[in-house]
Amino acid sequence: MTFGARMLKTGIAVTLALYISSWLELTPHVISAVAAIFAMQPSIYRSWRYFLDQLQTNTLGAVIAMLAGYFFSNSPIAIGLVCILVIMVCLKLKMGDTIGLTLVTVISVMEASGQWEFALNRFSLSLVGIVSAFLINILVIPPKPKIQMGEQIQTIFDHMSLLLRTSITNEIKENVFREEKNTLRADIRALADKYSLFEEEHKKMRKATFSESRRLVVYKQMLNTLYKGREVLDAVDEHYFQCERFSETDQDFHEQIVNLTKFHEHILLKFGDKLKENTTDALLSEEHSDEFMKRTIQRYKDSDINGSFRLSIVAASLYDYGYQLDRLNRLVDHHHGCDEEKKDDNGWRSWFRK
Repeated sequence: MTFGARMLKTGIAVTLALYISSWLELTPHVISAVAAIFAMQPSIYRSWRYFLDQLQTNTLGAVIAMLAGYFFSNSPIAIGLVCILVIMVCLKLKMGDTIGLTLVTVISVMEASGQWEFALNRFSLSLVGIVSAFLINILVIPPKPKIQMGEQIQTIFDHMSLLLRTSITNEIKENVFREEKNTLRADIRALADKYSLFEEEHKKMRKATFSESRRLVVYKQMLNTLYKGREVLDAVDEHYFQCERFSETDQDFHEQIVNLTKFHEHILLKFGDKLKENTTDALLSEEHSDEFMKRTIQRYKDSDINGSFRLSIVAASLYDYGYQLDRLNRLVDHHHGCDEEKKDDNGWRSWFRK
């Protein structure tokens, strides 16, 4: 398990909540600590959204609990029924993420059987925890999904590239290969979650510029190409070694995979402005991929070798991977081209103002 910023911030938020509740003489302090744990979110937008939603549902839950405690006492049956009612209200308001902490407030308030001073104390404790988590999330190592996404994409590609380049040569032990492939699948899933946060924050928190919108499209396509690369690994694992092959088949498939991974690496370097301006793209044209598919199909369509058409599945996954890479390459070129036009336009305007 990797020690991350969110772990650190959760601990700091709990500490701050306990200190503030102690300073305000609100008891029991543990409620503010629990609220801080629930309220720590992976992005600034979600922290703000969670703060607003919790403010609404906690207020509503505290009022319902205070009225129920006043009229129906604090019996276990009454508390259970009120919890069901509050859950239904939260779901109706489409604020399901706030249910856990709201129920903590409801149960705490109903202990007082309708005493408003006690209810206010419990509500204040929850609010202290929520505000503490919100402030810490903004002030201490604030989430930067764009930077984190770029780093994650490169790390995942390096991992995937190694697996792809050794998949046909069969150099890695089968159990190790499957473990690494499962790790890769989990990493891509985590990257998809990070992209969702980036997209959400990009659309909700501020007015999106055209340049930022283009970058978002590029990141989405980068994620898509990683999915396609992983599908190649799945196809190789499930189909490639289950059929007989000609002697030159392994070499042909291995060269195609190496060329695709080099192309993928080239695109990532170009997107990061790490290539020289006059560097010629070692592109895999669509004609090259077409020729590879034709060779594979022609070689085995009339063959009596067992499982020959399973190789076509692997070849199709490679073709799809290459197609998505070609699309990513065009998007990156367009992204850089628009940036250069913007720089030239700004330079012309600066010169004209002089």
